[in-house]
Amino acid sequence: MNDAALRSRPVEALTEEEAAEELAALAAEIAHHDRAYHERDAPEITDAEYDALVRRNRAIEARFPELIREDSPSRRVGAPAAEGFAPFRHGVPMLSLDNVFDAAGFAEFCARIRRFLGLREEVLRFVGEPKIDGLSVNLLYEEGRFVRGGTRGDGLVGEDVTQNLLTLRGLPQRLGGRAPARIEIRGEVFMEKADFLAFNAEQARRLEAGERGVRVFANPRNAAAGSLRQLDPRVTAQRPLKLFAYAMGAASEQPAATHEEWLERLRGWGFAVNPLSRVLETEQEAAAFQAEMAERRAALPYDIDGVVYKLDRLDWQARLGFVGRAPRWAVAWKFPAEQATTRLLRIEIQVGRTGALTPRAVMEPVNVGGVVVQHATLHNEDEIARKDIRVGDTVVLQRAGDVIPQIVGVVREKRPPDAVPFAFPETCPACGSHAVRPPGEVVRRCTGGLTCPAQAVERLIHFVSRRAMDIEGLGAERIQLLHDLGWLRAPADIFRLPAREAELAALEGWGTLSARNLVRAIEARRQVPLDRFIFALGIRRIGEANARLLARHYHTLEEWRERMLAARVIGSEAREELGSIQGIGPAIAQELVEFFAEPRNLAALDALAREVRVLPVDSAAPADSPFAGRSIVFTGTLETMTRPEAEALAERLGAKVTKSVSRKTDFVVIGADAGSKAAKAAELGLRTLTEAEWREMAGLA
Repeated sequence: MNDAALRSRPVEALTEEEAAEELAALAAEIAHHDRAYHERDAPEITDAEYDALVRRNRAIEARFPELIREDSPSRRVGAPAAEGFAPFRHGVPMLSLDNVFDAAGFAEFCARIRRFLGLREEVLRFVGEPKIDGLSVNLLYEEGRFVRGGTRGDGLVGEDVTQNLLTLRGLPQRLGGRAPARIEIRGEVFMEKADFLAFNAEQARRLEAGERGVRVFANPRNAAAGSLRQLDPRVTAQRPLKLFAYAMGAASEQPAATHEEWLERLRGWGFAVNPLSRVLETEQEAAAFQAEMAERRAALPYDIDGVVYKLDRLDWQARLGFVGRAPRWAVAWKFPAEQATTRLLRIEIQVGRTGALTPRAVMEPVNVGGVVVQHATLHNEDEIARKDIRVGDTVVLQRAGDVIPQIVGVVREKRPPDAVPFAFPETCPACGSHAVRPPGEVVRRCTGGLTCPAQAVERLIHFVSRRAMDIEGLGAERIQLLHDLGWLRAPADIFRLPAREAELAALEGWGTLSARNLVRAIEARRQVPLDRFIFALGIRRIGEANARLLARHYHTLEEWRERMLAARVIGSEAREELGSIQGIGPAIAQELVEFFAEPRNLAALDALAREVRVLPVDSAAPADSPFAGRSIVFTGTLETMTRPEAEALAERLGAKVTKSVSRKTDFVVIGADAGSKAAKAAELGLRTLTEAEWREMAGLA
């Protein structure tokens, strides 16, 4: 199924296979827009559209947690540092935030906190802060003196913009009063609306006068980011930038017990803190504060796109930690996106790499939230019938909650008298093969298999995509061309293209330079980590997160291949081992077994392995961790932490958390009321740990 088709279905209607495939497409799409936003300060979509991408990703991950990818937007922040600046490594990662869009989403966020911490009657106290739409920065102070500052970058490493930050009037050079010997202070650099309008008007005047190097910005956020990331600090000094401080990174000592106290400490050190920030004594107060900020939004001197809610207790924040690249203790409640109406011109059917047929709406162009839209998702034939969407209808579009615009309804009173219900095709538009709809599924699939050109091309497109093999210069059009020429049929064929460099150069629109660049890009990918190799194969339900799980568990291609072949035998130790990997459910295990049971797949895999060197993958963990690379199972009720908290800690320590006990299990942590897993551990003679022993080994005692 192609990307647009995958993105067109309601989350609740997705199969596990479709969810895995869509998460792969979402990761690549969001990464592209991250780079446009963070590196080039030139976003290609609106904030509402970007939030819709992330929201869709989050919704799928919530329904299919076992499919969360290693490169998921929930694990990634921003984009790598741009060239021209020295790197700035953060002492503590600068996290992104998960989003919610309504009271129900916020209530679930609170419920997750309670479940993770095992809370019952305790009151959740929050601090609500308007979410400024600017550029996040990290400020390092040593002995109370500002020494360095950087942008967020990819969350781990940003750009050193110290000299530019020194031009901000709102940045204290020294911290007044007692401060930790070393501390990172996070904040947001922004430009107020009035300043932006005046600045942009001057930029437009200079551009009209023919001045070079002048740029007109789309919005205050882009202007602030572009201003702070100037290579010449004198340019930054001329820009009307402001700074609000709000968060803490690495610190040699804890300067506060609550977030409220932390904001007061920031004020005492001379930072500007958003005066609209408010302590909310209970979680129920958030909805009223959200409504108040939404009402005041237009009148504020700066842009906000929502409110950030942070758990007030810092000790609870520390226990909660983060999942992927987002904290468990904070969330951004975003304001709703816009809607618009337009006319549906026709319905197209697209075919993806798994053969799924997905409808897409083609409409009269319309502006939705600042973006001109011409295409929208139609999900599947059931959705078209349920909403009774017909060609010629006036439809209502919405950008929130999906990757591309979604038709949420039809204006019935404007329906043309000759409009008829849409008849979904029963044959594949790409190859003419019969399209069948398996019982219990909502997707109709082409039966052409590898003979269907749409599926073959889509698989190759996936293989070279940025999050797979990342081969530049092989876009969809070129892959289609080379497939039509008969040069590309399987992934291994890509690595045989260097032998055709002269023929490539002779193709219309290519030339010597294009051919040489493609060959270099291919040769640069002859070494690949095992997780990317597995993901690039395009096995159903194997997204990046699951590929990473498999690579961490089996380490080498040879071991993975051998164990997958052995796992074809039901009841074998290898099959039991595969099913015990945390995050690899029965459906995923079955897809892996079926992939390795097909001789053509094995032939393609082995041919590819002869062309590339697959590097082993080791789990990242502290050097002194006793759990690094070891398999661990938790059973029974823990008294000092919840099971999810313990499993998250074990994974941070490099352990492989599994669901079931086997001969390959290294540790079994036994809590109260442990059952069959404890009995099996004793039967197999495995090493068991009490909760106290687990805490001691984990460094918590």
